[in-house]
Amino acid sequence: MQIRDYSLPAGWFPRDSQSVSAFLKEYKAKAGEKGRAAVSPHAGWYYSGRIAALGVASLQPDADTIIVLGGHLGAGSPPVFAMEDAVRTPFGHLPIDIKLRNSLVRELDGKEDIYRDNTIEVLLPMVHYFFPDSKLLWLRLPSDMKSFTAGKIISQIASELKCRVNVLASTDLTHYGKNYGFSPCGRVKNDEALKWMRDVNDALFIKAVESQDSASVLRRAEYEQAACSAGAVLGAMGFAEEEGLGSASLLEYGTSADAEHDVPDSFVGYAALSWLE
Repeated sequence: MQIRDYSLPAGWFPRDSQSVSAFLKEYKAKAGEKGRAAVSPHAGWYYSGRIAALGVASLQPDADTIIVLGGHLGAGSPPVFAMEDAVRTPFGHLPIDIKLRNSLVRELDGKEDIYRDNTIEVLLPMVHYFFPDSKLLWLRLPSDMKSFTAGKIISQIASELKCRVNVLASTDLTHYGKNYGFSPCGRVKNDEALKWMRDVNDALFIKAVESQDSASVLRRAEYEQAACSAGAVLGAMGFAEEEGLGSASLLEYGTSADAEHDVPDSFVGYAALSWLE
């Protein structure tokens, strides 16, 4: 059996099951509406773990397979899949749905994901915790409209295979400041810059997702730098449309600055959304 091991250094998320369980236990107890698709951020858990957990926990509990869509791929890149049999998490080995993966590799002309990337790995302990009996499909999608179509194909192939799936899209929002080379409101510690990121750039991207406006999602991600992994979100939107899930709802929004004592000179936006049924 081939196992995909951790590629991220220690510190992104707890490496032992007790610490993961302690972090997530309050979310497992939450009741209410659930959905088949969601969006979660992918920074280290210190910064975005609570918001990410809200997105993962919003998914229906009865899925055969959890499809985690990652990003960080430019337009025109091929979709990339984890080609191992399972991935390592603090709870052991999380098996990959090989039948579904192989069908999607053929349909999407996918390639093997051989890169170190956080967009999926950082969410896997949450997936394994909330869905201990489900399988995983690891897929990263490029930032172009083919990813919206890929989401529709995911729905179609899963239906043909009679596989109940949840789709979890992974993206962070605006990366602002000198660390990221994006400072339209200035490069100093600046409450106004943080307010602009929160109330304008990120808010308009979130509105585009909620409105199921795929063209605006891609445009805002590419030209306004409002998201780092638009392909993942587009995939979830295409899946939601094909499944007839309706509109996404914002569960919670925050920024990396929330974890700091004062406004830093660089910060990132995070949102959890879900297509609730």
